[in-house]
Amino acid sequence: MSKMPPEMLDHYSTGYEEGRLSNDMGRLELARSQEIILRYFPEPFAKIADIGGGPGVYSCWLARLGYQSHLVDATPLHVEQARRASASQLNHPMASARVGDARLLDFEDASFDATLLFGPLYHLTEKQDRIKALSEARRITRPGGVVLCAVISRFASTMDGIARFFLDDAEFQSIVERDLTDGQHRNPANHPHYFTTAFFHHPEEIQSEVEEAGLAHEKNLPVEGPFWTMGNLAEHWRNEGRRERLMQAIRSIENEQSLIGASAHIIAVARKKD
Repeated sequence: MSKMPPEMLDHYSTGYEEGRLSNDMGRLELARSQEIILRYFPEPFAKIADIGGGPGVYSCWLARLGYQSHLVDATPLHVEQARRASASQLNHPMASARVGDARLLDFEDASFDATLLFGPLYHLTEKQDRIKALSEARRITRPGGVVLCAVISRFASTMDGIARFFLDDAEFQSIVERDLTDGQHRNPANHPHYFTTAFFHHPEEIQSEVEEAGLAHEKNLPVEGPFWTMGNLAEHWRNEGRRERLMQAIRSIENEQSLIGASAHIIAVARKKD
């Protein structure tokens, strides 16, 4: 089993992930992801595994709703941040938070009602490692339970490059060319805005990987849809009416398979077979 890329661990050790979902695009990602989670998760008090849970945004939110959330993350800083966030909500703490590897989880078979796999599939650049992570998610989930798997779209850096003028930089052009060729995202100069070592999925790839891991794939859902690169996203988000119209617009096109790749993030809905 290959080690996690050191540059990836360094990237997250800066602590930036703790506040990422509170910026304009992050708020859209968070709101839509929460909407999808509640659509597919069982009722509160269910036992949830949050694999690659980062600083605990989803686990703490689920705990406040009454779920028993257990977080695992490869970055010690994230686990420390998650524990602090959990401790700050005294009446609704997470059930647990630990450092761990999505490919080898320290949980018993069929011990969770539902599982989140938000993050690990971004940074496992080899297919066999992604299959291991998906297989572990399947193993720990009870029969019939849902597994929600988040990936980054193959086309995300192209769209981001246009929106934020990164494609003016020849270095970023090279990054995009490789992304589009094989999904392998690299940032050799460690430019702070160009992300870190990752794998970007074509929408069809996540379905095949989910199925190869023994899960039943139900559908792919766009998280942000094509709207995440809008220059006036912050203005839409500040206005309650516009915010709801934006969310409704994403819902209205979420079944259009031809548009799914335009979303920065995609959630694959999978289920453990009975």
